[in-house]
This record gives sequence, structure tokens and C-alpha cells, in this order.
Amino acid sequence: MNFQPRGISDLAAQKPASYQSQIEAAEALLKDQPTWNGVKAEAVARMRLQNRFKTGLDVARYTAALMRADMAAYDADSTKYTQSLGCWHGFIAQQKLISVKKHFNTTDRTYLYLSGWMIAALRSEFGPLPDQSMHEKTSVPALIEELYTFLRQADARELNTIFRDLDAARKAGDKAKETALIEKIDNFQTHVVPVIADIDAGFGNAEATYLLAKKMIEAGACALQIENQVSDEKQCGHQDGKVTVPHEVFLAKIRACRHAFLELGVEDGIIVTRTDSLGAGLTQQIAVSHAPGDIGDQYNSFLDCEEVDVTSVGNGDVIISREGKLLRPKRLPSNLYQFREGTGADRCVLDCITSLQNGADLLWIETEKPNIAQIASMVDRIREVIPNAKLAYNNSPSFNWTLNFRWQVYDEMKAAGKDVSQYNRAELMKAEYDETPLAKEADEKIRTFQADSAKRAGIFHHLITLPTYHTAALSTDNLAKEYFGEQGMLGYVKNVQRQEIRQGIACVKHQDMAGSNIGDDHKEYFAGEAALKAGGAHNTMNQFG
Repeated sequence: MNFQPRGISDLAAQKPASYQSQIEAAEALLKDQPTWNGVKAEAVARMRLQNRFKTGLDVARYTAALMRADMAAYDADSTKYTQSLGCWHGFIAQQKLISVKKHFNTTDRTYLYLSGWMIAALRSEFGPLPDQSMHEKTSVPALIEELYTFLRQADARELNTIFRDLDAARKAGDKAKETALIEKIDNFQTHVVPVIADIDAGFGNAEATYLLAKKMIEAGACALQIENQVSDEKQCGHQDGKVTVPHEVFLAKIRACRHAFLELGVEDGIIVTRTDSLGAGLTQQIAVSHAPGDIGDQYNSFLDCEEVDVTSVGNGDVIISREGKLLRPKRLPSNLYQFREGTGADRCVLDCITSLQNGADLLWIETEKPNIAQIASMVDRIREVIPNAKLAYNNSPSFNWTLNFRWQVYDEMKAAGKDVSQYNRAELMKAEYDETPLAKEADEKIRTFQADSAKRAGIFHHLITLPTYHTAALSTDNLAKEYFGEQGMLGYVKNVQRQEIRQGIACVKHQDMAGSNIGDDHKEYFAGEAALKAGGAHNTMNQFG
């Protein structure tokens, strides 16, 4: 936790050289190459600027410095929290960043989240799978690479548009516009942002974790999120049957991730450690303990045990000794051991402190509901030991946000002695309550949840794991209902294309989004006036202005 972030100065050092200096560098190179006929210095400069990040490691180093700077900014001001949406395809990530840039003129404090759940459900060669680490581990780095391929193409496309505008300004003799466009190039903000990538429970032992971590970092990941479940029994964090591992097992995997970062020269890579202990009542192993009070003994102290006499020990029984007593942990038919009920929060706190003291940078506490008081009650205890502890938090679609917050408001009203007779707590999800004071107060709490919890509960990063999974399903359902119903083609035109045009959605020009204009300009670089280009007068993309 004493890591000193590289910060803004290092990001500035990674900024590309100015447009003019790029042209001059290309001119100097071409001057000594008389046979490279037809290669123009400005075209070379443009292509270099459009391909700022040459490798995944370039991306990882840049985004790690960016994320470290954001973490330091949050420590100074909790209003500067960060956000991300989970993406299961490069196109989804690209459109998200293009939209953010369009609406807010910046991508500051905007990240991507790569969800293992969505890879399992949408990207496995086995078809849709539950979130149990059964998908191919190679699909994780492959998706990271895909995300950044699409983000780099978003850079190339936007810059290409500026280059075309620059050529038009020069042709028109508009010096002021030419100067403004060159300044825009020099201050261009990339679409490349940090990705927090889910490595599940490491897909095996510490060596397997290290090998996969390397592939993920090489693909561009600056932040790896790893959880304390048993790798071969891994479950979705919001389902039952979760099994945790002793701290030493988990710490070995944290160290494996750190070694991978350091080996590859990403010295400020971020490790996010997730604890599932709040909802995990089982362990596969009894921890090794060498002395009373050590980390193994603390882990074992939460086991559900019964005191036994040495004469009553049966064949195959496992016995532990504590304070002069012989204790038999309760073992299930599955050969798993169970923890005492009500110990989940205490185990989460111990998990988090132990992780931060052994190389973790951010915490992730998986909860069963979005409740600021619950999260803060654990974070307050963690911060007694690690004052600047901070979290990434899953604003999960697995929560019924409407119902949870209406319940919270209902319970608060009732506890305050307010009249709740008009509400049926069991039916608060019904639309008939939408315009009631209770529902409006609940919606306001949902709206401010991220800002409020960033301030009160130490949440630096807010993510939604599966948003685009749900938006794809919802939008497709709405389109199918209209298109295959009475609306026919109007169902598409009115609700999709017309909205794209009026809202300025770049994808309405889908040929351009796929790289058609970039390709045309390359053809001109390569073939000059002989280039056969697609963007002529008969290209129907011109209908969209």
C-alpha cells in the first residue's frame, strides 16, 4: 500500500509527439531513402498517430499509470470515483467509449470491465455456460486483445475524420480552421482506457494463475481481479455453493499475478482481490497453522467445530487443537468443511486486510444486496488497519435494485414511525407504486448510490458486470416485437435508424465505423490517383450527411 503512483507526469511522457514533429521525423527518415518513391511524410505521420499503441504491453503500461493517477486523485477527493460497464465484445467496448466521448468530451475516469460471467455465457466454444470457470482460459486474453483492437480502431477513425477536415480546410485556404484542427490532433484523447479483467479464481494453481496473468497483461490488461474461491469449485458470486481457500493459498496467487506484472515491465499493474466470504459458508481445506493467532489459526477459528474427547475420535476424523481443547470441524458428505453462521463479515474483513498487506491494490467485497451501510460497516473496520483501503464494487444486475431500495425506504419509514399503510411490502415491485413518494425516494437513492457509497464506503470504482448482456436482450426483444408484428419495417426505421440519425449515433454510417473511410485514405497513400475508393458519389452512406 506504499506504492507511489507514476501519475500524470508519466502519462504526459507517454503522449505522442506533436503533429508537426511527427511529420518532420518522417521527412528526415524518407530523405535518406530515395527508393521509397511515393511515400509521403504526412501520410506516415498520420498512420503513426492512428496506431499510437503498438503492443498490448504499451496499452497495459499506459493504462496502469492512468489508473494509478485516478486512485491517487480519489484518495484526495472521493467525488472522483471511476466507473465501467462490462463488455463481451470489442464492438460493445468501442461504442461505449465513442458514446462517452460524444456526450462528455472526455473519457476521464471511464474504464472497461471484462466479466468472466459474460465470457462463459457468450464467448465459450462449448456454448452458453454458467459462471464456474468451465470456459477456455485462452478466451480471456483473447477478449482483452479484441477490446483494445476495437478501441484503437476508434482512435484511428476519429483521427481520420480530423485529417480529412484538415485537408478540406487547407483546400479552402482556411488558416484559422487549419490551426484549430492541428491543435485538436495534438490534444487528441485516446479511446484506450483501463480494463479490469476477471481472472476468476486463477484457473488452477498459482503457476496456472501466473501463466494466464501473463497472457492477459500481454493483451493489454493493467488490472487483474482475482477471487478467493476454490478454482475447481468456483461459482458465480451471487449463487450458492461457494467454497473459499485459506489465505496462504490465495496469497500465492496474488504473488503470481504480481510476478507476472513485474516480469513484463508493468511495474504499477493493479491487483484487485475479491472476497466471496460474505456468502461462502464452506472451505475445502483446513489452513496450516504454526502458532496461535497466525493467519492459518485465524482462518480455522471460524470453522464450525464440536469439542471431542480423544477416546471418541473416529476413523478418518480430522481434529484440531485450540487452547488445550480438541475440536472436530464439521465435515459434509462432499468432504468440505463449514464455517459458523454469522461469521461472513468478520471473514471478509480479515480477507481484505490480509490481501492489502500482501500485495493487493484494490478490494472487491461481493455482497448479496446494494446496501451502503452494510458495505461501510466492513470498510470502516478495514480502514482501522489500512486507512486508504478502497474498493471496486459490483453494481450487479443480479440485484433487484428497484425492490431492494424500495424495501430499504419502506423499512426506514416504518422505523421512523411514518405511515406505511398504503404500501404492501411484499408487492413493492408493482408498477402501481412507481409514482408514490416511497418509490421516488428509492429511485433517488439508486441515482446517488455510486456517489454516496464512494464517499461513505470507500468505493473507488463502480462497475456493472453484465449491462450489455441485458441491453442486447432488451433491444432485440423490442425490435423483434415490432418488426415481426404489424409495424414491419417501420419497427426498425422508427425505433432504430431514425433514432440513430437524430441522436448522432456514429454507427448509422456503419461502413465508416467498419473502416471504409480509413481504407480509402490508405488506398490513396499507397496508389495515389489510381486508387479505387468506395466512398464516391454512389456510396449510400452519403444519405446520412
